[in-house]
Amino acid sequence: MVDRIRELLIDEKNVEELEMFKGLCFMVNSKMFIFVDKDDIMCRIGEDAANIELESGSCLPHVVKSKTVKDFVIVELEQLQTRKRLQHWINLCLKYNPVAKQSKKKIDKLK
Repeated sequence: MVDRIRELLIDEKNVEELEMFKGLCFMVNSKMFIFVDKDDIMCRIGEDAANIELESGSCLPHVVKSKTVKDFVIVELEQLQTRKRLQHWINLCLKYNPVAKQSKKKIDKLK
């Protein structure tokens, strides 16, 4: 999955990769973009897109300590079998990235 994401982001500027939480986080413009672990990916797509995608049943809410994190969704790997499906999620992340807030202080602590 990591290699597939790298391939789709090859022409994107300001992409970084950080190992964290037993997975790999792709950062675009120093903002969390997609996090990959062994079972799924977490996509930062914004609250509006998340609501649409959750309603369609194509993903799951991202829940931390019983609280839903509104800008993020979880996409199971079985939903990402084709290039087209993975590109869909990357496009949603790219669309939201310019307006996403940057939490540099927290990211610096993880490095």
